[in-house]
Amino acid sequence: MKASNEIDGVLLVDKAPGMTSHDVVAMVRRTLNIRKVGHCGTLDPMATGLLIVVVGRGTKIQDLLMSEDKEYEGTLTLGQTTSTQDREGEVLEVREVPPFTNEQIAAAFAKFQGDFYQLPPMVSAIKKDGVPLYKLARKGQVIEREPRFVSVTAHRILSINLPEIGFRVLCSKGFYVRTYAHDIGQALGCGAHLSSLRRTRSGKFDLSRAVSIDLLKPENRLEVIEKMFSLPEVSLLRGA
Repeated sequence: MKASNEIDGVLLVDKAPGMTSHDVVAMVRRTLNIRKVGHCGTLDPMATGLLIVVVGRGTKIQDLLMSEDKEYEGTLTLGQTTSTQDREGEVLEVREVPPFTNEQIAAAFAKFQGDFYQLPPMVSAIKKDGVPLYKLARKGQVIEREPRFVSVTAHRILSINLPEIGFRVLCSKGFYVRTYAHDIGQALGCGAHLSSLRRTRSGKFDLSRAVSIDLLKPENRLEVIEKMFSLPEVSLLRGA
């Protein structure tokens, strides 16, 4: 995509750990010197990987891109449950991890395949009366949440090195991978939390054309613009 006064399109960013999705949007705004920037699907600060950033008229297809299936690679750690369902939360319970067989672990994962209801975590951006749940959780409040209808199209266990299990999951919009890890821990009877997460795909986009956080600097503006997908490219890629 060529540089011009009007910058429209989609930029793929490989988010680094320890930063929010909003931080990435702010960096893109500064780099491109444009205000009209948004992202498609929040990644928790702990998580890394693909963040789709829409720029200019690209913001008009933000909801469309957010609605597509996503693929993640992660690690869950058995034996500990946390307040956030990931490694950044307060440890709530510690249990012994039995010497599970590969078949027992596979059976637990298989319980969360296809369509099912998932209860969103309290520490989430879902709003109750206009207030994000994570703000209420910080005050020690626990609010009743509506289970969400979600889908896991495919999953694969990548490694088993107890208490850690590496996995890949292809899931629908609105799916919480840390809740997935927590629920698998519950199914195994010893609890679990998500200890690492990387988004590798969203819809037709993957990390092959993603820019690093290090590149997002005003002096690299033209290089970043060249990496962007134009809106016609996006339509062609999606078969629209």
